[in-house]
Amino acid sequence: MFRTLRRALCAAAAALLLPLIPLATAQTARAVDAADAGAGYWHTSGRQILDAAGQPVRVAGINWFGFETGNNVVHGLWSRDYKNMIDQIRSTGYNTLRIPYSDDIFKSGAVPNSIDFSSGKNADLQGLNSLQVLDKIVAYAGQDGLKVILDRHRPDGGGQSALWYTSAVPESTWITNLKALATRYKGNPTVVGLDLHNEPHDPACWGCGDTTRDWRLAAQRAGNAVLSVNPDLLIFVEGVQTFNGVSGWWGGNLMGVAQYPVQLDVPNRVVYSAHDYATSVAQQSWFSDPTFPNNMPGIWDKYWGYIFKQNIAPVWVGEFGTTLQSTVDQKWLAALVSYLRPTSTYGSDSFHWTFWSWNPNSGDTGGILKDDWSTVDTVKDGYLTSIKAPGFPGGGTTPPGGGDGGGSTAACTAAYTVSSDWGGGFNAEVKVTNTGTTALKSWKVSWTWPGAQKVTSMWNASYTQSGASVTAANADHNGAVPAGGSASFGFGGAPGGGGVPSVSCVAT
Repeated sequence: MFRTLRRALCAAAAALLLPLIPLATAQTARAVDAADAGAGYWHTSGRQILDAAGQPVRVAGINWFGFETGNNVVHGLWSRDYKNMIDQIRSTGYNTLRIPYSDDIFKSGAVPNSIDFSSGKNADLQGLNSLQVLDKIVAYAGQDGLKVILDRHRPDGGGQSALWYTSAVPESTWITNLKALATRYKGNPTVVGLDLHNEPHDPACWGCGDTTRDWRLAAQRAGNAVLSVNPDLLIFVEGVQTFNGVSGWWGGNLMGVAQYPVQLDVPNRVVYSAHDYATSVAQQSWFSDPTFPNNMPGIWDKYWGYIFKQNIAPVWVGEFGTTLQSTVDQKWLAALVSYLRPTSTYGSDSFHWTFWSWNPNSGDTGGILKDDWSTVDTVKDGYLTSIKAPGFPGGGTTPPGGGDGGGSTAACTAAYTVSSDWGGGFNAEVKVTNTGTTALKSWKVSWTWPGAQKVTSMWNASYTQSGASVTAANADHNGAVPAGGSASFGFGGAPGGGGVPSVSCVAT
């Protein structure tokens, strides 16, 4: 999805709530040390995604788009350094990046544009083509403990396509480019999988048997081609718009899976993906149902939730978003978050998700970032707090042979920056950097103001203040920081003129 309204028909009837089939091996949030999960390549088992050691993981991430547009690169680099952006994504509590792209980035001469190189920003991206920039983003994301899912969003930068091919970009090109990515990142478990095609919709079908329209058969062809060169990847398969005359969101209808599952040559690799949106994208009949929002779990059960609840396969809501301006949208998002299952209760035995979007410039949803490309929309982000999940081991943080590396030490520094000051108040951000040789489990930052400033609100950390002295401690989602990595938190204060005090950081 990108700045255009969906025009999808929808079914008026809501399905009855499905019973939840118990999962014999279900892990609760406290059954394993989730902060240690996620290493290596992943595979599926029933409705769960497991890491290389068999521990369940939860994808709780964000979409960062731009490679699928004429810029041929993620957006926002016209104002921010990409490493700083990734650090902020991680510190805000997201553990996975879904990165959309178009097949244009494979063309010779495809180069990124609108990147700011002033003042040292993005210095190591100068002179690189789009795929080389993607390499840099993947490498740094992995270092920060993020996983990456690459999403073939469009055949070209001009717009979305209903089918996985067009006259200009045939199926052979689509598969060739998917295999090229699978080969490019073979042996790099930061890239856990490929989302084969974004939002197939009418005339795409599921299980109709027409090879020119049957998305399920196309996904099998492409998935097997990808696995033939990199058998470790997950294959993410979105739904269609209409199945047996029942229509919904583009890519959001997975009703056909019950009768026609995707079958690949390598077992335990399929993750089904649904998209779901609010009224800021388009109206659907269920929003005007008199029982709304209580009718929504039945809708989600019908279109895609049953796959998880019947233990068929993992389900990943690859896109969901809203401007959050209407009461209906607010109720929708609260209901969906509840349906996706809070991490504190269910741990990784939950639906997976990547919110749309990190970017503020998605016209019908906005983003987690505000229009300045720096400030987090704490209200929107706050809706997602209960379903965020721990990050994953960062690249290079495990010493050879395992263990804690012998004489490794935990250490950190903190940098305090005032981002805005309007006289009556100010906003500031503190970046915590792991300067030690082992991963941090937690951290605390302290400072003392020379004046009468008080913290009025804080995000991504908790705090205590006594007089002019403030101590901020990590939130649950950003305490673990790999060696060389960083986490950030922000706060509002009053009155203005906060200045920049000396700060200290204590790591454990």
